[in-house]
Amino acid sequence: MISMKKNKLDKYYWEDRYTKNNTGWNIGYPSTPIKSYIDQLKDKTLKILIPGAGNGYEAEYLWNLGFKNIYVVDFAAQALDNFKQRVPNFPDEQLQCADFFELNLRFDLIIEQTFFCALNPDLRNKYVSHMHQLLNPKGKLVGLLFDFPLTQSGPPFGGSLSEYQFRFKEKFKIKILETSINSIKERQGKELFFIFESQ
Repeated sequence: MISMKKNKLDKYYWEDRYTKNNTGWNIGYPSTPIKSYIDQLKDKTLKILIPGAGNGYEAEYLWNLGFKNIYVVDFAAQALDNFKQRVPNFPDEQLQCADFFELNLRFDLIIEQTFFCALNPDLRNKYVSHMHQLLNPKGKLVGLLFDFPLTQSGPPFGGSLSEYQFRFKEKFKIKILETSINSIKERQGKELFFIFESQ
């Protein structure tokens, strides 16, 4: 096991990053591969979770398309405040400043966008188990995972297709896990798009 040199990735760490606007991952709009997936969704009643949502551009996009059963969760209050300023009519009860691992709801769809890579790698198995617990039967976990070597420091922390296959195969049916063909320029060749279905 690689010994990771990591910051203490707690609420205070993330609050500080957002307060100081030290958010290099923030592209300012929905990630293209996820936007393309959202554009194919027909059922506006889906109960959707976006964990570690940050400024929540994917959630804003969904909301503006008429998806109203969306839950946005993040450690950092500043990130959620930024989202609320842009989407003032978003229900407060669906905007939660909370620890993802303490959530106890069920969802039809969970969207992964730079959350997995921001966690301490020691939490990856816990992430897989909790995602499975949060999804309804046949529910889907969809999004992007970084495809570069697991780094000594982060976030972001990397990973590989073989690692993700190994970690997720016990609890999920791997429907798609492949190099993203429409990543933003800065992430081309470094992202895997995936659709995992809860077993």
